[in-house]
Amino acid sequence: MLSFCHEKASAQTTIHTVRKGDTLWKIGKQYGVSLLELKKINKRTNDVLYVGERLTIPPSISAYEKDLLARLVHAEAKGEPFAGKVAVATVVLNRVDHPHFPDSIKEVIYDRSGGYYAFTPVQNGTINQPPSAEAYRAVEEALAFRGLGSGSLYFYNPKTAKSNWVRSKQVTVVIGNHVFAK
Repeated sequence: MLSFCHEKASAQTTIHTVRKGDTLWKIGKQYGVSLLELKKINKRTNDVLYVGERLTIPPSISAYEKDLLARLVHAEAKGEPFAGKVAVATVVLNRVDHPHFPDSIKEVIYDRSGGYYAFTPVQNGTINQPPSAEAYRAVEEALAFRGLGSGSLYFYNPKTAKSNWVRSKQVTVVIGNHVFAK
């Protein structure tokens, strides 16, 4: 007998039937949605799941946006620890969710201010290089934990950053060669 763990509820939502070993984090990672969104759409106040329970899965980002974000992560954080790659992806997602930035991953990545792109790989073309498998994993992790971090909106390498403006921002975390700030 075949069993399916998910079915389409509509054009934009999916229903997931909880299986043994499932957690909200694993389900979020599987579908590329955040824990907060999973809890919100399913009116959850805790993380307890029951086998056979049906969860509504909110829409995720498109495959194009996931690939674009992975290419940015690859170009920006090549050689950085995995946590740094996740943090770079998180900065982009935080900007999408913030009222002072554009509302989509593509618009945030290609955003320009004062004639300059927000991200160096867009300016120098390295965003066009294929991403690593680790960059894709970092994007999945950032999506699963979307909205749960420290709110970083910026990052920079203190050895190469020339902007005093970005250095004036409140530091949230330092990972590898990057300083993250808000």
